Amino acid sequence: MSDAREFDVIVYGASGFTGRLVAEYMQRIYGAGSNVTWAMAGRDTAKLDGIKAEIGANAPVIAANARDSASLEALAKRAKVVLTTVGPYQLYGEPLVAACVKSGTDYVDLCGEPNWMAEMIAKYSDAAKASGARIVFSCGFDSIPFDGGVFFLQEQARQRLGAPVPRIKGRVRSMKGTFSGGTMASFLATLEATKRDPSIIQTMANPYALAGAQGAPQPRGDGVQRDEGIGWAAPFVMAAINVKNVLRTNALTNYSYGRDFQYDEMVATGDGPAGEKRARAMLKQSNTQNALLNFGPTRAILRTFVLPKPGQGPNKEQRENGSYDVLFVGEAGDGRKLSAVVTGDKDPGYASTSKMITEAALCMAQDVDPGATPGGIWTPMSAMGSKLIERLQAKAGLTFAVAS
Repeated sequence: MSDAREFDVIVYGASGFTGRLVAEYMQRIYGAGSNVTWAMAGRDTAKLDGIKAEIGANAPVIAANARDSASLEALAKRAKVVLTTVGPYQLYGEPLVAACVKSGTDYVDLCGEPNWMAEMIAKYSDAAKASGARIVFSCGFDSIPFDGGVFFLQEQARQRLGAPVPRIKGRVRSMKGTFSGGTMASFLATLEATKRDPSIIQTMANPYALAGAQGAPQPRGDGVQRDEGIGWAAPFVMAAINVKNVLRTNALTNYSYGRDFQYDEMVATGDGPAGEKRARAMLKQSNTQNALLNFGPTRAILRTFVLPKPGQGPNKEQRENGSYDVLFVGEAGDGRKLSAVVTGDKDPGYASTSKMITEAALCMAQDVDPGATPGGIWTPMSAMGSKLIERLQAKAGLTFAVAS
């Protein structure tokens, strides 16, 4: 980005629940006296002015509407990075991506919608490379802890084992908190999209849908299995996006994990008969939920009565008391193993996610040289790598550690 920009980061969607958490975090950590310049943006400036007053922010408010491309282009031209929490992205995201690509502006979001991401990659990659815009999807709980956990373990494998490992298992050992309403709304939007375009089912099922080319066969991760030294495991709902991002990171880093690299992601349920029972119960529950979600009236009920409405979400105590712990076990070709653990200190879907996307935006604005990461469409780790991990550990309450 050759031209000077007025703001390091513009938070688009700051009047929404997660967007407000981002603004609160930005003000608390990077308010008066910091070297960060930022602004809040959205279509309802009166609401944004109210939030600005409530959180004591000194950030300007900018009017911009997803249905007004001119306002989005004007916004993009003022920022080094646009941070957006406005989803589902397949419904509202493309105009902002287009504006950032056209303006050569970096972009980060919380997208966990592989069908839309694949479409954006095909449509805007060349233009982003030409303009210098660096577009980074999935900068929240999907998929930073998982993309980052694999990246961190591979860095440690190079140091300790002399080479990256060809096989990693990601196992969610604990998760206290909630997925965001935005995550569920995005999932429901994807289900609706598959009704209109059945080819999306193939995209969702293909682990290489975002990688650009097929590679080694990948473990399915959709049943119950027992891992030696770990215990029983059941399917993890976010594997559908996280695995795709991990494999795309490998492709974008010139297959730094190896062309035969394999990765799967599941929920660890413990060992012994109790662990197996829990895993099978989780599989049964998952299958039942999937069947219900594919039933149109169920989706209508969720939208009307269950999903958080705009501005709603868990209270502060619930967000502060959340946490998560993910184990990554790598195995070298000669049988040697190396493990790492990624933890987060807050509710994954809201409090931790708001910190992660903020630090990702600032990492792009302040730490990542365009020479190292030029224009294009990236994953968090392929774009930022160790620089983002350093920020997350220093600021955002995440830890990345080799397991003993």
